[in-house]
Amino acid sequence: MINKAGRDIPLVIPGFKEVKLYNGAFGTVPTGRVVGPKITVNKPRSEKIVKSIDQAIEATGLKSGMTISFHHHFRNGDYVLNMVVEAIARKGIKDITLAASSLTSTHDAIIPFIEQGVITAIETSGGRGKLGELFTSGKYLKKPVLIRSHGGRARAIESGELAIDVAFIGAPACDTYGNINGIEGKSACGSMGYAMCDATYADQVVAITDHLVPHPLFPISIPQTNVDYIVEVDAIGDPKGIASGALRISRDPKELIIAEYAASVIEYSGYFKNDYSLQLGSGGASLAAAQFIKEKMIEQGIVGSFGVGGITAPFIDMLEQGLFKTLFDVQDFDIPSIDSLRNNPNHLEMSASYYANPHNRGPIVNKLDVVILSATEVDVDFNVNVITNSNGVIMGASGGHCDTAAGAGLSIVVAPLLRGRLPMVLDRVHTIVTPGETVDVIVTERGVAVNPNRKDVLENLKEANIPLMSIEELQHIAYNLTGKPEAIPVTDDIVGVVEYRDGTILDVIRKPV
Repeated sequence: MINKAGRDIPLVIPGFKEVKLYNGAFGTVPTGRVVGPKITVNKPRSEKIVKSIDQAIEATGLKSGMTISFHHHFRNGDYVLNMVVEAIARKGIKDITLAASSLTSTHDAIIPFIEQGVITAIETSGGRGKLGELFTSGKYLKKPVLIRSHGGRARAIESGELAIDVAFIGAPACDTYGNINGIEGKSACGSMGYAMCDATYADQVVAITDHLVPHPLFPISIPQTNVDYIVEVDAIGDPKGIASGALRISRDPKELIIAEYAASVIEYSGYFKNDYSLQLGSGGASLAAAQFIKEKMIEQGIVGSFGVGGITAPFIDMLEQGLFKTLFDVQDFDIPSIDSLRNNPNHLEMSASYYANPHNRGPIVNKLDVVILSATEVDVDFNVNVITNSNGVIMGASGGHCDTAAGAGLSIVVAPLLRGRLPMVLDRVHTIVTPGETVDVIVTERGVAVNPNRKDVLENLKEANIPLMSIEELQHIAYNLTGKPEAIPVTDDIVGVVEYRDGTILDVIRKPV
């Protein structure tokens, strides 16, 4: 069946109970009720601390066939996921569904346990490195890897589509009764936004910490009322992999041109005025755009209402200079951001549901004016791919891409026109992660294309000194330089399913030949 994004989706996908076709960004109306965890009790003066991860696994009653979850705030410094999966394997437990908010190359260590059948299904935001290659091979997992956006994952948890039996929370600071925050301890990661949903809705919650403190810990990100067991270990992560120093602003001439054009798009879009709101990505062009935007805000005396998303040092700089009134933070990428969350009362932590869940009473992305997003490739229908590479291999993550594009008044996608000898504007992207109907402007170093649906933005940008052209003209420039690329040959085997934020199927990833 052809969905509303024009993709051919089988009505039956192995391992999936029901296939609901994508029906437009807001074409699906939810029904039913929010679910909740099992009711439990903790009697006065009872003990939550157990001696080891093995003992915590036994206490939760985890058994073969269950679903476990993790959060990815420790990024490439994460030790928790690998330690827990190894402990599960030691106990002979198999057929586990791994529901991590995202996976990085540090999680390549679990590949042997996938091969051994300890983990047989994966639901996450994406995969990189050897894990991405394994997902694309179609080997070992009993069903295609399920790709969800950050908002879509929160929605799936709250609706019961993703039922978590045991959530394992890496806790940078935890007290003896289970209160957790992410701003203290040697493994501080900042916001605990992705873990909040898991802790609220999982049937059992285990906090694993390397910084156990007396009760009560404060401030509290995840409360004691959500935590069943606590394990103290030597280390839950490598601080060097969890957070870097302030991310370096790009010096790449191509990225700087893209950044300057993106800033000009914002300036002339009609959204650049007092109390506008902004989300930036963590990529080179996006960070560089922040510098240009900051200069324009100072020059024109503009003060924004809020910044949102994964937070980086450029946003902190703008908050401290009074250019934004507040920040909403679901994840921190660098040490200045963690320090700010700890010290600045105008820097607010939020859950993934507050951030981007489309089926609650209003995520913050609904109030977002402008977002800058990156892309692996785009197509002439403005569809965006950030999940598969030029060989069709899974190598990226959905993140909040489609969530913010749908919620923002103006979604800007920045990408080089060429990567090496490969054009980035295609007839058809290999995998759709964000549908073109929610993408307004595509910015490259050679030109800027506005979605024909946004005639208002196109009219405004005629005043900007930027090379406006149609998306077909951009593609023509690229093809003239490189030639038209051949489509990636694929088999009929589906190895990945891209779920839109509302739970419908936006695209499938077929195994390359």
